[in-house]
Amino acid sequence: MFSGKLSLIGTAVVVALSAPCMNVQAGDTEFKFGGYVKTDVMFSDYSNGAPGSGYISRQFYVPGTIYGVEGNGEQVVDFQARESRFNFKTSTDIDGHKLSGFIELDFMTHADGNERVSNSYSPRIRHAIVNFDNWTVGQTWSTFQNPGALPENLDFVGAAEGTPFVRQSLVRYTNGGFQFAVETPETTVTPFGGGARITSGSGMVPDFVARYNFKTQGGAKFTIAGLARQLNIEKGGLDTQEMGYGVSATGVIPVGSDDIKLSATVGDGMGRYMALNYANAGVLNSDGDIETISSYGGFASYRHWWNDKWRSSFTVSGFKADNDVALTGGSVNEESYSGYVNLLYSPVKPMTVGVEYMYAENTKQNGDKGELNRVIFSVKYVL
Repeated sequence: MFSGKLSLIGTAVVVALSAPCMNVQAGDTEFKFGGYVKTDVMFSDYSNGAPGSGYISRQFYVPGTIYGVEGNGEQVVDFQARESRFNFKTSTDIDGHKLSGFIELDFMTHADGNERVSNSYSPRIRHAIVNFDNWTVGQTWSTFQNPGALPENLDFVGAAEGTPFVRQSLVRYTNGGFQFAVETPETTVTPFGGGARITSGSGMVPDFVARYNFKTQGGAKFTIAGLARQLNIEKGGLDTQEMGYGVSATGVIPVGSDDIKLSATVGDGMGRYMALNYANAGVLNSDGDIETISSYGGFASYRHWWNDKWRSSFTVSGFKADNDVALTGGSVNEESYSGYVNLLYSPVKPMTVGVEYMYAENTKQNGDKGELNRVIFSVKYVL
């Protein structure tokens, strides 16, 4: 009987993997395979020289990475299918308990391939979680982030500087609209006087997040999340700790068939939680102690449906860090802004083709600037 169950489950897995978007039932367990295929063509103009091919800002917009390389050409074109992803999920009812597992991989952020011959890139884990009733354990979106409020942009993140954007390992408990989590700690600080970022995973205190999700009678969805964390550096003769915090609010507001998406985040010592770590959580003073860096950011996006097949999103996003120049020096990141407008067409529900224009400007504390103009053409097929 045991071997029979294994055979049944094995058959279900094979069928699920060979039949995209098909749900397969094996006893009390449901198997589902999903993901999408996406190809981008990006025409980019960097104000002060393009980074080399394979560099992360050639894959998608990351604030702080568009300053370029002096002497390089400013205009480049990139073709990629690296955002394509696949996932596998199981869901089981066991004696009244709900047990599920989910794993997802894509091919972004790596520089281990090349554009000369094969364009081969390693897969990376995006999500790997187990859910048991109200508990979630594994790697997934930080509880401080609301991915459901992200705008529909062709850029991989879209509004990158205006939103918390973190995936990491965590333990989370959900009860109705409330969520409470302990998550992976990681500290990033600027050395006294400026210089290369110091990163430390030392310390025994996890990051703590609490969040509340709620709906209005009109169908609007809102979240409020709070973050508390200990910044900790114990390396190279340094031994210093400081507390950091953050508060984030997001909303998705229907306007007829359209919608408005909003996000606002403010805090002291948030660091890597905001704007893809555009600014560090703190800076070391002359005594070797951490002093936190305050920052705030947000975005607003309006999506309009022209008809049931055509739609557009209009997005603006921004971030600012309040650096103490006497401690950080002038070479640290201060402000980042970006704007997006796109036109998307879905001739059939699983497929979307589109074009998007984006502009981004990053400014360092000393006034140095980098600008990026980019036009993206994409084709996406949801499995």
